[in-house]
Amino acid sequence: MTRFDLDGKVAIVTGAGVGMGAATAKLFSQLGAKVLVADINEETGQQVVDEITAEGGTASFAQVDVSVAAEVQAMVATAVERYGRLDCAVNNAAVTPDSHPVADLDEAEFDRVIAVDLKGVALCMQAELAQFHAQGDGGAIVNIGSVSSFRPQPNNVAYTAAKHAVVGMTKVASLENAPDGIRVNAVCPGAIDTPMLRGALETIGSTEEEFAPALSLFGRFGQPSEVAEANVWLCSDAASYITGAVLMVDAGYTSR
Repeated sequence: MTRFDLDGKVAIVTGAGVGMGAATAKLFSQLGAKVLVADINEETGQQVVDEITAEGGTASFAQVDVSVAAEVQAMVATAVERYGRLDCAVNNAAVTPDSHPVADLDEAEFDRVIAVDLKGVALCMQAELAQFHAQGDGGAIVNIGSVSSFRPQPNNVAYTAAKHAVVGMTKVASLENAPDGIRVNAVCPGAIDTPMLRGALETIGSTEEEFAPALSLFGRFGQPSEVAEANVWLCSDAASYITGAVLMVDAGYTSR
């Protein structure tokens, strides 16, 4: 057994139906954890569960809108009911509308992005921390930020505001919960090769070869698995002395 071994641990991953969330759920399973795959989309979430169980892993699905407190609390209760406890959580669920300046702000759209990307992370932490405190033996949370947590993007005010807030909330939670052995960190991905990014490229009529050099010192997009490895490492005992940290997985984009 190594400190990277998650055998017997129980993990929740939100937004686990696609992209980075799906890759994170699968990696947790590969390292021995039991995984609650949480997503608002039952079809994609169940597909991830099926892929995990087909490889011999233990996983199940929970449908959740992270902007609704009762659903988030039910999600955590489901993990405990099915697997007996909770050891770690990756709060990844997010939406990304906004393609217009602040002067043209759409109030309903703004409220939805803030509800999912900001309030949703807070509600998830609230429920997860309550379970960790009830167990009394620590725990680990990773909140997913973005390069937009540090580099504001035009026409992206709600998402940028929410992702800035994720970093702040992570640091507050780390200060409050470290005395109880609970670690709270953030991972901030850059340009990751997900369906969302590919769709954006199609919209602007560009390609990875043309677009990636502006977003990555490596001149390529990151893979969801590369973010998953950071997430799972921070949840493992190999990161036992790390809390309140922000790990950039952005190929140096924010170093420029």
